[in-house]
Amino acid sequence: MTKRQYQFNELFYIVTGSFLTAVGIALFSTPARIAGGGVSGIATILYHTNGFDTGLSILVLSVPLFIIGVAIFGKQFGIKSLSGTLLLSLFTSLLNRIFGYGGVLDYSNVLSVLLSAIFGGVVIGVGCGLVLKSGANTGGTDIVAQILARFTPLSMGSSLFLVDTVIIAASGFVFGLESALYATINLYITGAVIDNVVLSFGTRSSKTVFIISEKREIIQKAILEQLGHGGTILSGSGMFTGCDRPVIMTVVSNHKLGQLTNIVHQADSRAFMVIQEAYQVLGEGFSPIEEAAWAGLSDVTQQQDKKKK
Repeated sequence: MTKRQYQFNELFYIVTGSFLTAVGIALFSTPARIAGGGVSGIATILYHTNGFDTGLSILVLSVPLFIIGVAIFGKQFGIKSLSGTLLLSLFTSLLNRIFGYGGVLDYSNVLSVLLSAIFGGVVIGVGCGLVLKSGANTGGTDIVAQILARFTPLSMGSSLFLVDTVIIAASGFVFGLESALYATINLYITGAVIDNVVLSFGTRSSKTVFIISEKREIIQKAILEQLGHGGTILSGSGMFTGCDRPVIMTVVSNHKLGQLTNIVHQADSRAFMVIQEAYQVLGEGFSPIEEAAWAGLSDVTQQQDKKKK
């Protein structure tokens, strides 16, 4: 694949993914009053309480967060992520103008809300997955979660869960408990589609990646600066050449695997990558090791109690 073809694929994923995400928001989630987390969830609440256009709300909320992300994390919030945010806002507003704010289903039928939660989650999941596959993202509350993960003991996954929970709880307060439950369904389906259908990265939340490349220094610098992740350099040697071939080992969450693949490809198109399922990841940036230790101690205690009985 030439560099131009590669860039075209990236552009295709960002544009198509942003459009599909906008379809899920404008035609399913917002009309059904489903605020399934993220900036789009806040935009949905703002539309139904104040009449603000959802696309405009996404833009107004996301751009300041993007600027904060650049100030804190630097280059990793590049032009591709900003373009994803802008395209999502544009497509959402265009779809609102074309189809109106009532969506495509008849919401006098309560079943339509469930259908919106399901199919909205699928469409948004496919869209977000394509954007992530390009190495970009649509910004929004992901940035808030990354800031929490950076300055608190919370992992990235826990931070995302906390932010989305707050938004869903707010939607429950505004729209009622049923709406919050539908939003939970929507959020779960979105995550499942991203992990299992689009990215094809399996069912776990993280991956262990081994990278062998002659451009090791460039790649490890990009992992540190653009992904905000660390890693380990393992000693290795080529079987045919007998030359030293250091190996980068790093662990990344599923939603960053596409970005890591892009980094490696751009640095060295002849690099060798091995991607494995990480059953459980403990330590800084992931699940706290203390929790797993206490859970393991609890399991041992329960087994001892059963033997005594």
